[in-house]
Amino acid sequence: MTLELKSVAKQVDGVTHIHPTDLTLEPGSFNVLLGTTLSGKTTLMQLMAGLERPTGGQVWFGGRDVTGVSVQKRNVSMVYQQFINYPNLSVYGNIASPLKLARIDKLEIDRRVREMAELMRLTPMLDRRPSELSGGQQQRTAMARALVKDADLVLLDEPLANLDFKLREEMRDELPRLFANRNCIAVYATTEPMEALLFGGNTATLHEGRVTQFGPTMQSYQQPVDLVSAQVFSEPPMNVAEVVKSGDGFTLGDDARWTADTSTRDLDDGSYLLGVRPHRVTITAEGAQPVAIEGRVRIAELSGSESTVHFDMLDRNWVSLSSGVHDFDIGATARFHMDVSRAMYFDRAGQLVGAAGGRTGPVAAADGGIG
Repeated sequence: MTLELKSVAKQVDGVTHIHPTDLTLEPGSFNVLLGTTLSGKTTLMQLMAGLERPTGGQVWFGGRDVTGVSVQKRNVSMVYQQFINYPNLSVYGNIASPLKLARIDKLEIDRRVREMAELMRLTPMLDRRPSELSGGQQQRTAMARALVKDADLVLLDEPLANLDFKLREEMRDELPRLFANRNCIAVYATTEPMEALLFGGNTATLHEGRVTQFGPTMQSYQQPVDLVSAQVFSEPPMNVAEVVKSGDGFTLGDDARWTADTSTRDLDDGSYLLGVRPHRVTITAEGAQPVAIEGRVRIAELSGSESTVHFDMLDRNWVSLSSGVHDFDIGATARFHMDVSRAMYFDRAGQLVGAAGGRTGPVAAADGGIG
């Protein structure tokens, strides 16, 4: 069943939490809500579920207006960031609880619980209480309970945020598999661009209660409609600076100059905003069109496999993300290279007017990751 938000808005005490939003989610789709904390992800999910009623617009589900229908009367499941399980019930009892409320036959309950437990690798823990489980096992139990009822809409509100790194990686691999053969609509909220890229599907970028862009994840990443959407989909933050186009080239500051490509060659002369993701600003000259720049080093973070450097350039804070370990003197001027063959250009209003090297292949292979 299709979920449609028609000019849905939410205000609380005169403060707008969600601006009028139109969004259509199709059956069998995996959809990511990507945005920083307080961008509106949780509120939007609660409006989808019926936990909150919009102050404007309508929610349609399966061709029916469900705006005033309570969550109890909808076939919806939700998994939260915190592990929410019934402490006095076993893992089996937790997974079975929504089926018992729906008065499903006992034999059918047993079949579905054991099938879901096997899928979530919980079979050896069925007799244990939540307090006897690890964090990952508790979250898998909560997810199993949400999935076992075969809901038409499954909402996952940052469900992996409280897990350690290893468990997050395991669950990220598992999630697409869990939804691969279901005809439900899955909605996953996250603050991490990498998660959106790993899951694929569709991504909606949110900023201050607005959905700035919605579409196939790779398209949203590689061809953002505006600077705000590009910044939401960049971690570390996208580097931005003012550039001037004159004739067939661009100039940044006093020294950096490069030739316009096919996406920007026909732009009028004048001032634009350049956007370059941090992994395209490196210590050594890399990429198809590296341009040398200089900046004063503020912070250098060495992880062992890569170096992240924050530096000041033209009164802006820029970030460089390079492979390998590199030494820097804090406060000193250092040289970097930005690959403008992967740059984005925005007009003064922040709208995308050119994207060098725009493409649609897998990021891991064609783009070397994200930044």
